[in-house]
Amino acid sequence: MSGRVEAVCVSGSDLLPLPDKRPDRSGIDKRPVTGRVAVHELGLDGDVQVNRRHHGGEGQAVYAYAQDDADWWAAELDRELLPGRFGENLRTTGLDLRGAVLGERWSIGTALFEVTAGRTPCANFARFWGVPDLVKRFAAHGATGAYLRVLQTGEVGAGDPVEVVARPGHGITVETAFRIATTQQSRLPELVPALHHLPVKDQPKLQAKIDRRLAARV
Repeated sequence: MSGRVEAVCVSGSDLLPLPDKRPDRSGIDKRPVTGRVAVHELGLDGDVQVNRRHHGGEGQAVYAYAQDDADWWAAELDRELLPGRFGENLRTTGLDLRGAVLGERWSIGTALFEVTAGRTPCANFARFWGVPDLVKRFAAHGATGAYLRVLQTGEVGAGDPVEVVARPGHGITVETAFRIATTQQSRLPELVPALHHLPVKDQPKLQAKIDRRLAARV
């Protein structure tokens, strides 16, 4: 399976101000850049992730969003949604990110990535778009995009093919995992085969919830 990178986006130093918020800035306003971009273990060269409690880290180093899903939102909201408007680093085509399997690996340029999770929308996202009920609508629609772990550093650029070079057999997709972790928590034990692919910082809390669910069944 393969797709393509339509744009590579970073926030740089032009951070979105957040009045009366802590932190008082956000890196969600990302813009396309030209040329090759270096991929480091914790993200793209020039990108900024301000709130490290909820964003960034080894399992959320890079964020991808599909053009097809962006087109759906553009029609839904009757507005243009250029690359970067979802806070994504990679705008992709030709890949079903909702159906991406946790742990599948993507080769892009000279870098290698692993799919770790979908994005949980936050209030800053709604504020950035000026859509007060966006968090609820984004979660209900389920096109969360995909967070990526960097397995091999390198360089990426617009136009690069995205090659899915490995896919685990457990079959747990980004959208399925998102539903289970949010609105279908009775199904949490189903995440066990894919738990080690999730961002490391999220694993202990989810494991504890799974253990409680399993204990309740005994």
